[in-house]
Amino acid sequence: MDLIPGLPNDIALECLIRLPVEQLSKAASVCKNWNGEITLPEFRRRRKKSGLTRPVLAMVQAMVTTVKQPQGDTTTLSTQVYRLSICDPENGSWNDLPPIPELIDGLPRFCRVIGVGSDLVVIGGCDPVTWRVMDCVFVYNFISGSWRRGADMPGQQRLFFGCGSDSDRVILVAGGHDDEKNALKSVMLYDVVKDEWVTLPDMVTERDECKVVFNKGKFHVIGGYPTWAQGHFEKNAEVFNFATWDWCMEDEFLSVNTSPSTCIEGDDGGLYMCQDGDVAVRELDTWQKLARLPAGISSVAYLTACQGKLILVGSAQFDALHSAYALDLKSDDKLKAWTKVEIPDEYSGHVQSGCCLKI
Repeated sequence: MDLIPGLPNDIALECLIRLPVEQLSKAASVCKNWNGEITLPEFRRRRKKSGLTRPVLAMVQAMVTTVKQPQGDTTTLSTQVYRLSICDPENGSWNDLPPIPELIDGLPRFCRVIGVGSDLVVIGGCDPVTWRVMDCVFVYNFISGSWRRGADMPGQQRLFFGCGSDSDRVILVAGGHDDEKNALKSVMLYDVVKDEWVTLPDMVTERDECKVVFNKGKFHVIGGYPTWAQGHFEKNAEVFNFATWDWCMEDEFLSVNTSPSTCIEGDDGGLYMCQDGDVAVRELDTWQKLARLPAGISSVAYLTACQGKLILVGSAQFDALHSAYALDLKSDDKLKAWTKVEIPDEYSGHVQSGCCLKI
């Protein structure tokens, strides 16, 4: 059956891949033929090859509440209830994803969120009421506009693990700590399409609070600290080689002993990170200062890259409301300047983690 009556299927498919991302779930419900095409991984690959994918920023963010002061003024404060907020950087719109049906009390505290293809995956964390460590996996598909339950993360209890994806199919989970605060060096790979977990070889060293970044075709597990160090971050990293099925240690991967939580891959394939009040870029194995943090920002909650820009979300202090800024990496100015991004008050709550997808 023709996708669009009267048109060759290749032309009809060219029409479908040009639909706005917010209309894809509606289009997929029109008929079985459209659903079959739109839900195929190849559909997103065609959109990407044609330059039609759009960035979507997803954040685990605290809801806010307005409190009336005795003198009559009102103050906006972050709550302890977290949900998934979505930002479209092209038009500046913000909205909430539908809540996960099984999580009536909000998202797990310290959960990880990662984008894979057209899916947004929420992994692990603590129950926000009982503080029980969770191994559950939930997957939101932007095409169908619905949640599904994934295969639980296997093995021992795990918190504060590193988590990254190849943006296409798989997620790597590394390190963290167990229920006795022992740092872990075990690693697992989650295939989102197959809904299967695979155990990889252990890393060379334990890594609590490490960061996983997929860069230049390889998974990098950066920084973190072993059990005995407790908060004293290492500067080294390990890179997994799928061909030899083992890890390679890279000493002095970072320039400072600090949390690697803001380390990301940019659109240009470079690595960017916040450190010592600056944003730095790694060039030829050396970190170079790119720009100072925006004025008034001392606590960076989230850093990502899209459309040739760095997007930063942070605050003056940990418990303050968050602001967002953009830095144009394509600018020729030696002193690159941040531009404030306007966000509605209801999306100024604390950001726990986030990721960027291209759909």
